[in-house]
Amino acid sequence: MPAYDPSRRCPCGTGLSYGECCGKYHSGSNAPTAESLMRSRFSAFVTGDEDYLLRTWDPDTRPATLDLADSPIRFYRLDILGTQGGGLLDNSGVVEFEAFYKGAAVGSQRERSSFRRLGGAWVYSTGEF
Repeated sequence: MPAYDPSRRCPCGTGLSYGECCGKYHSGSNAPTAESLMRSRFSAFVTGDEDYLLRTWDPDTRPATLDLADSPIRFYRLDILGTQGGGLLDNSGVVEFEAFYKGAAVGSQRERSSFRRLGGAWVYSTGEF
């Protein structure tokens, strides 16, 4: 896992430190809700944690590999726009968000991501742009 200072503010935007927020999920704890998984996956894109992204991707839709090192895009802000389901007692959920990036260009990407529980853990299934 790439090194990311646990005392730094978490990239997902909660205001907590990385160690108190997404860092614990990247280290092995399961995210309790679809939104927390979405936030932790955003943070994994920021920190370059490809293993976490693949581990939390639905095996039915997961790519064989992921290479973030060659990506010219760097995400820097996440806004959660809404959620449907995805709570502590749910088995599926949807999170709508906007992720802001910079690189060759500055912009944002809006997505409605679908999540499901698999073996008790939330996984990312699909996204609609």
